[in-house]
Amino acid sequence: MWIYCIFSMFALLSAKQPGFEAIGSKPVRLFDGATFKGWEGDTTTTWKIVNGVICGGSLLTTLPHNEFLCTKKSYADFVLKLKFKLEDKGGFVNAGVQFRSQRAINPAYEMIGYQADLGPDYWASLYDESRRDKTLVKPDAVLVEKMLKPGQWNDYEIKAIQNRIQIRLNGKKMVDYVEPDAKIPQQGIIGLQVHGGGKVLVSYKDIWIEEK
Repeated sequence: MWIYCIFSMFALLSAKQPGFEAIGSKPVRLFDGATFKGWEGDTTTTWKIVNGVICGGSLLTTLPHNEFLCTKKSYADFVLKLKFKLEDKGGFVNAGVQFRSQRAINPAYEMIGYQADLGPDYWASLYDESRRDKTLVKPDAVLVEKMLKPGQWNDYEIKAIQNRIQIRLNGKKMVDYVEPDAKIPQQGIIGLQVHGGGKVLVSYKDIWIEEK
């Protein structure tokens, strides 16, 4: 009887706790709002911190090639949340969030791995950067248009658990992908991208990760 009561009380308390099943996993801030601690990349020319925001690129000059600001730590299973804003003055407008990726060797400024894409015709798509070089999943354009806030702050969530990847834009699921190729690495660094070929300014803030 006592065992039953204790079990019932435990179950009741558990049900009232949001994310109870994830006890022991705490979200960690990847960007402290003031420094590039834990990150590496071209912080002299391409990447700046302005009023607590990571900014990449420029609205005055065209970036000659892609640039990535990367974490020094590698991650496997996680939920990554951040806010982004993409502005432009013409040219090819694109950015993105790399994950389960690695730095390329030639050219060294590129990355290899998954990307949660950003930009016209690519919003909230899952792209395979410098590997298969193709969009793996492209969400419904009508849904994207409904959820996206162009030129404003948007919420982005990337959930990568084992071989399943989900991408959410402003709380709405856009991608639900299961990797069929067992040889594709499911661990790697995270990178913030600004794409070359346009006068583009991408901003990122409130970057949190919860490892699973």
